Formats: sequence, C-alpha cells, structure tokens
Amino acid sequence: MTTFDDRESAFEAKFAHDEEMIFKAEARANKKLGLWAAEKLGKTGDDAEAYAREVIVSDFEEAGHEDVVRKVTGDLNSVTADEVRAKRAELLAQAKNEIMNEG
Repeated sequence: MTTFDDRESAFEAKFAHDEEMIFKAEARANKKLGLWAAEKLGKTGDDAEAYAREVIVSDFEEAGHEDVVRKVTGDLNSVTADEVRAKRAELLAQAKNEIMNEG
C-alpha cells in the first residue's frame, strides 16, 4: 500500500468518525429537546422518555431538523417554531460538548 492509499484510508476513517459524532450529537440534542418539551407538557418518568423517543424518531421523516421543530411546536401550543429552534441549538451545543468530553 502506498502512502497515498494510507492517507486516503485515514481521511475516510476520519470522515466516518466525524459523521458518527454528528449523528450522536443530533440524536442526543433531539432527546434533550423531547425531555424539555415533555416537561412543558407535564409528562414525567416513562411518559417523558417515551415522548423524547417520539421526538428522536420524528427526525427521520425528512432531511434536516425542521421535522423535529414541527413536531414539538405542534405539540406545544405555547411556543413558537423560533423558540424551539433556539432551544434545540442550545441543546445541540450541550450535546456536542458532552460527547467530546466522553471520549
């Protein structure tokens, strides 16, 4: 194997690792958002965890996170889409920080 092949493999491995970390951070942020919304809905315990899972699953409806924003905004009549986006951005930063500190 040549040096070029080694470098190519290293870049591919780094890309795969970075994508996995992004996926984990997004999923963790969605769970945190789901738990935040569940609290606003008065859900606790298993009900809150179940709702958080619904929020995570809603992210697989389409590319991006607008599907999550629509779900949470639709369930919470007291918040706007912009408020949900802002909360999700805050939680995404927390999730990324947590993941970086775990490794």
